[in-house]
Amino acid sequence: MIFLANSIKKVSSRKRKLYFFMANHPLIKALLVCLIWCSSCREARKETFDSRVHIWLYAQADSLEASANQLLQLSGDTTALRQAFADCRKRYKKLEWFSEYYAPATSRLLNGPPLPEIEVEENKKAEPSGLQVIEELIYPYNMNDSTTLHSEIRSFISGLIPLRHTIENTQFDTAHVLDACRLEVFRVIILGLSGFDTPLSGLGISESAASLDAVAQMMSLMGVDMRADFDRPIAIARQHTAQSQFDYAGFITTELNPLTRKMMSKGLPLVKEQTAVRNDAATLFDSAAINISFFVHATEALPTAEKVSLGQALFFNDQLAGNGKRSCQSCHQPGKAFTDGLNQSLTLNGTATILRNTPTLMYAGFQHAQFYDMRSPTLENQVMDVLNNKDEMHSSPEKVAAWLNKMPEMKDRFRKAFPQMKDSIQSRQVMMAIASYVRELHPFSSAFDRYMRGDQQAMSDTAKRGFNLFMGKARCATCHFIPLFNGTAGPAFTNTESEVLGVLSKPGIASLDKDPGRFTHTQIEELNFSFKTPTLRNIALTAPYMHNGAYRTLEEVMDFYDKGGAAGYGIQLGNQTLSPDPLHLTQKEKQEIIAFMKALND
Repeated sequence: MIFLANSIKKVSSRKRKLYFFMANHPLIKALLVCLIWCSSCREARKETFDSRVHIWLYAQADSLEASANQLLQLSGDTTALRQAFADCRKRYKKLEWFSEYYAPATSRLLNGPPLPEIEVEENKKAEPSGLQVIEELIYPYNMNDSTTLHSEIRSFISGLIPLRHTIENTQFDTAHVLDACRLEVFRVIILGLSGFDTPLSGLGISESAASLDAVAQMMSLMGVDMRADFDRPIAIARQHTAQSQFDYAGFITTELNPLTRKMMSKGLPLVKEQTAVRNDAATLFDSAAINISFFVHATEALPTAEKVSLGQALFFNDQLAGNGKRSCQSCHQPGKAFTDGLNQSLTLNGTATILRNTPTLMYAGFQHAQFYDMRSPTLENQVMDVLNNKDEMHSSPEKVAAWLNKMPEMKDRFRKAFPQMKDSIQSRQVMMAIASYVRELHPFSSAFDRYMRGDQQAMSDTAKRGFNLFMGKARCATCHFIPLFNGTAGPAFTNTESEVLGVLSKPGIASLDKDPGRFTHTQIEELNFSFKTPTLRNIALTAPYMHNGAYRTLEEVMDFYDKGGAAGYGIQLGNQTLSPDPLHLTQKEKQEIIAFMKALND
């Protein structure tokens, strides 16, 4: 044992001498310094843009969950409940740029519309959940609903779990975060300011400040300091909560449009993929901001100059009809914004009328469903339906292709339009050509468009007041979404909506029009009397109005909405989606809204 102990002492003594030599040798010292420096570099490299975004998102998710848990603890005190709800919504808005872009399905769980989600193909519906459902339980608040309220809040908190998973599993790069932030500003313009997701609490304008603040912070993480540019619109949004008094027109043109222009001018990388909004669009109102190709379902159907020219020739050709006496323009006349001015068009034989009013084809390409009852998913399918309809054209794409194949010059044009075409024209190519022409009917050249692009004199002061009413007090923009003014909501533009208004058989008469609308093809009760939301662009040229063509003037239409749809006439329609509350618009205000709608003429 003594020998072993002495041996250990000798070894320990040699080690100490070796350590002393290493610590004092200049080469070893330099090597140690180098190793320490490299280690610090690795630590520095860990602090990347991706890591900074993750840290920021985790902090915001924690804050949102804490706020939701605080809301869960409250009951009985309406004021405290609403304050906690407002805080929860603002914290969600800080995350909205991320959730809507990277986790849209989860976003719907957290803040989707308070209406069942209809799965048409499967003929079923899913019940709504999230902040908008919670809002309905708080405005107004009933103590008897506290159990349901707490259940919805718990469901919301559970919805944060998949959101966290998405944060954890996403690698962030500058191009996609910039794209998400740009779209968030567009979302504020389209949905936030109008109060689309806060119809009862009226928090839309004030909580838009939270969305903008989040975007400003993301720009900073990308190395772009735009805090001074964001501070003014954020302050304006925080100060103005009354929708009826807000200057939407001025706020968008002087505050938000300049923001996205500047964001896109910083030389940051852009995403390579093209979605509904073009990747280089500096504002929502650029003439080519919305990508028509996004709405096309087949590569072969993508519009080209050759297809558009060919489709135009077919559109105006009377030989399309079975009797050789009717073309598309017979019911879709360019001078009437591609409508016909009739309540309902005449049938092909002229002895009766078809079921519904002729809708405009202007901007029809920016929809995911065609016809008032949305039975056709594409423009090509719509062309086929009309050609096959015995009351409209009494023909078919096959018959049209057959007579076109007898014309060498038309076959040559089809070959140029469809380079993959073989020996003969196919029926699908007939449909695609006509659809391509219709898709190009989107000039975006109205006074409103010019105003939004910087021409402050393009719209009259009356029209500007009308736009502010349209966005605010009259709540028109919560169904007719800008900039398309139809039921396709941006900035994702992935869904086209329908509404149950309770249209009357005649204006002012408390008698519901009997047309069941979408219910004809999809037997779900929520779709009874439901019709697609059409565009309001060129509306001054497309009278008469509604699916039945019963409303001859815009004044009659305004009176109908002002009263709250069918409910305002004492008609109990359980699935009415239009708010039953009267708008209390004055005659002057109605005329101002009409003046604005006339500014939508191309």
